Amino acid sequence: MELVYAPDFGELHEAVRARLRATRWWPLLRWTAYGACVLAVLVSVLALLPPAPEPGTAVLLTALGAVAVTCAELIPWATARSIYRLIGTQGEARAVVDEDGGRWTSRDTETTIRWALLPRYVETPRLFVLFTDRTSGTGFAYLPKRGLADPADADRLRALLDRHTARA
Repeated sequence: MELVYAPDFGELHEAVRARLRATRWWPLLRWTAYGACVLAVLVSVLALLPPAPEPGTAVLLTALGAVAVTCAELIPWATARSIYRLIGTQGEARAVVDEDGGRWTSRDTETTIRWALLPRYVETPRLFVLFTDRTSGTGFAYLPKRGLADPADADRLRALLDRHTARA
């Protein structure tokens, strides 16, 4: 099965977000950032109470909480942006997925990945995102549905993925 597509930042961002959601540490990191923000706001409120209100401390703590949440929310975008800067200049990409695995080819690269390295996948409205095993890191590959020659090929690709990988 062959897919032909030009890199798209929105799809890459969606793939990065899908990959992060499939990790154990990402939800923990996000909730920690939000918890730190709530804690900072609560301490800020306490810093404004009499007998010695400290508005400077309250502003600083609130700003630090907002920075924590902003940084956590920008990680997927920044990751996708850095990857897109690398692959976006490669022009049209071609992916061939078969019984052995996948082969991605662009202007300057050719990468072959066997199914053993990509044992899980998730389907989004626009993509199939394949993941490395939890113990081997946070790698991923993505296959945009728009790259298929026929929309009915999505069912064939899904069946192929179901034979060789597990849904995450």
